[in-house]
Amino acid sequence: MLEEILIAGFGGQGILSTGQLLAYAAMEENKHVAWIPSYGPEMRGGTANCGVTISDRPISSPLVTEPTCLIAMNGPSLGKFEDCVVPGGLILLNSSLVKTRVKRADARVLAIPANDIAEEIGNSKVAGNVMLGAYLGISGAVAVDSVVKALAKVLPPRRHKLIPVNRQALERGASLGEEFRRGGAAVG
Repeated sequence: MLEEILIAGFGGQGILSTGQLLAYAAMEENKHVAWIPSYGPEMRGGTANCGVTISDRPISSPLVTEPTCLIAMNGPSLGKFEDCVVPGGLILLNSSLVKTRVKRADARVLAIPANDIAEEIGNSKVAGNVMLGAYLGISGAVAVDSVVKALAKVLPPRRHKLIPVNRQALERGASLGEEFRRGGAAVG
C-alpha cells in the first residue's frame, strides 16, 4: 500500500494540521509516513499545502509530486494541482468553495460541501476533517479512530474540548466517502 495525498487550500483552513493529523494517525497504526508542509509568505489567507505519504514499506522520497489523492479546499488549489494527480487517482473537492469543474476525465472525483457540513455540525473550522473523513471512507488508509486518537497530539490541550466535533466531522465525511466507494454519486 502506498498513498500519496496532497492537501491544499488557503492558510487558516487547517490544511497543515489536517495533514499532520493524517500523519500521526498513520504512525498510530505503525505505518511508514512522511509529512511535508508548504505555505506562502502570507500565512493566513495565503496558499498552504502539504503532502502526506503513507506506506507499508519505507518511503524513498517524502515529496508528493504525483499524488494518488488531491484534497482541494478551494478553487485555486484545484487549478494548481489537478494535473498532478496520477491517472485513476482521486480528487476530493470542497464544493462549498470550489465552483469550477474538474477537467480530468481519468480521475475519480467527489465533490463535498465541506464548509456547509461543518456549519451544520456547529463549527466551521472542521471542514478539513470532513474532507479527511471522506478520504478515509474511500481509501481506508487509516481508521477514523486512529485519527481521533491523533487529535489529542495535534490539538493543543486547551482545544481538546473540540475533539467531539472533530470526530463528528470525520465520521460524517467517512460515511460520504464510503457511499462514494460503493458507487454512490457525487455529493455536492
